[in-house]
Amino acid sequence: MILIIIMAIVAGVFVYPFGLGAKYLPWRLGLDLVGGTHLVYEVDMSQVDADERDSVMAGLRDVIERRVNLFGVSEPQVVSAKEGDSYRLIVELAGIKDISAAISQIGETPFLEFREIVGEGDSAQFLQTNLTGRYLKSAQLDFDQTIGVPSLSLEFNDEGAKIFEEITARNIGKQLCTFIDYQPADCATVQEKISGGQARITGKFTVDEVKQMASRFNAGALPAPINLVSQQMIGASLGQESLKKALYAGVLGILAIILFMLGYYRGFGIFASLALLIYTVLVAGIFKLGITMTLAGIAGFILSIGMAVDANILIFERTKEEIKKGLLKTAAIEEGFRRAWPSIRDSNISTIITSVILYYFTTSFIKGFALALLIGVLVSMFSAITITRTMLRVFIK
Repeated sequence: MILIIIMAIVAGVFVYPFGLGAKYLPWRLGLDLVGGTHLVYEVDMSQVDADERDSVMAGLRDVIERRVNLFGVSEPQVVSAKEGDSYRLIVELAGIKDISAAISQIGETPFLEFREIVGEGDSAQFLQTNLTGRYLKSAQLDFDQTIGVPSLSLEFNDEGAKIFEEITARNIGKQLCTFIDYQPADCATVQEKISGGQARITGKFTVDEVKQMASRFNAGALPAPINLVSQQMIGASLGQESLKKALYAGVLGILAIILFMLGYYRGFGIFASLALLIYTVLVAGIFKLGITMTLAGIAGFILSIGMAVDANILIFERTKEEIKKGLLKTAAIEEGFRRAWPSIRDSNISTIITSVILYYFTTSFIKGFALALLIGVLVSMFSAITITRTMLRVFIK
């Protein structure tokens, strides 16, 4: 009981928007609440087969979203769109008001390709191949075990491995060059035919140079080049006023639930209400640790508050049945928890499954709702089984 009280106090201080918690870790709000930056990229599909373009767009969207997440931009929305023959990616970054900063958050979007050298001397030409960054799985710093110098390790996917094997087979003793943004980046001599999709670029490189090369290669591992065609700052679509209304609705909902529990369950309702308040503070603390709050997330949070009382209702009804059978109140409470647990477990598992499906198969906006609901359900199980039970055990005597 003491631990629960300490947790609740610490969480309350942490989530209070104007206290010490706000000084060290402010709340992270989404684009619909604080505004941000709107970027539009055009995708060059000229080198992509028509039947592969949809999959390429899906891959591009995933790559850009991972890149934005890697740079710490919270709750990004990356969607694809098609206008006639033009393919576009729309990127919305919450809380970033400086457009140039937003572009730098995404970083450069170089197009990586491998070219053969045809001819010698001044007449030498770079011949394009089918091997581009779309086939590259990873590029990373490695060390040559024989001499201990840094090198760049490349790994291609299955299709890229076949293309790379064909290219190296016909270029043994010749140079193979990499181009980034259609500019030469590096050339290496092919020593032998390379199978299996594993390759190594060696030379007189420093560790920092190899790290920079790996970063550029990974950034260039996009299935098609993209160009920034539109940039603008957008205001909050819902704004602070909507946030206040959502919080006001949440407070009213909590008060209504507390009044119902007190009116219907009397003494038991007091413990359920205290557990609900502790639950609310704990969930808010978890959200503040690193989850971006959108209006959809707030809706999931408020919904989980109502669901958090369901377990208490099941427990109290079971307890009342045991009291009617003649059990002492302390024994009836323990039996009520035991009998109610299967129903609580099954109902919450079904909600958890739904939340997981929503999170993994929907867009960023719905993901916020699903994640808030999932966390709320998990904490509500802890609240009902641990917090309420502990308070009843301590105070019911």
